[in-house]
Amino acid sequence: MMYAVLIVLGLAASALATHECGPLQRLKVKHQWAEAYGTHGVHREEFAREVWHNIFEHAPAAKDMFDRVRGDNTYSPEFSAHMVRVFGGLDMCISLLNDEATLNAALAHLKDQHKERSIPADYFTLMENAIHDVVPHFVVHNTHFDKDAWDACFEVVANGIKS
Repeated sequence: MMYAVLIVLGLAASALATHECGPLQRLKVKHQWAEAYGTHGVHREEFAREVWHNIFEHAPAAKDMFDRVRGDNTYSPEFSAHMVRVFGGLDMCISLLNDEATLNAALAHLKDQHKERSIPADYFTLMENAIHDVVPHFVVHNTHFDKDAWDACFEVVANGIKS
């Protein structure tokens, strides 16, 4: 009887454990982002560069999208400035995850910018995958990277920006 109760409770818990970007997931993503992205410029550039290296490793042709900012050299001042802009926008969106009205306004603005530049939708998947690969290495003590929360919450951001 006890095992039957445990099985039923386990099934109920797994049914409730949907991959949503709810309040708890948003807080977890914000916390892990704050740890990974940090507060100092050099650390932030190091983090962003790792993400871009991951993207270019998995999709070398993506460098061509960034000719204007020297995608061929991620250490160039032009690309460094680009990284700061991109991750500044991502930082803003992640920080606003618990303020939906303001987040939606920010996402609408970023959507307009990305539409002008004809950023393909699959590049958002490249960014998401790169973040999944890099964030765990920058989170203090590699504490339980919550991929499900990141999947759900990154989807909120990416879907708000995609054209």
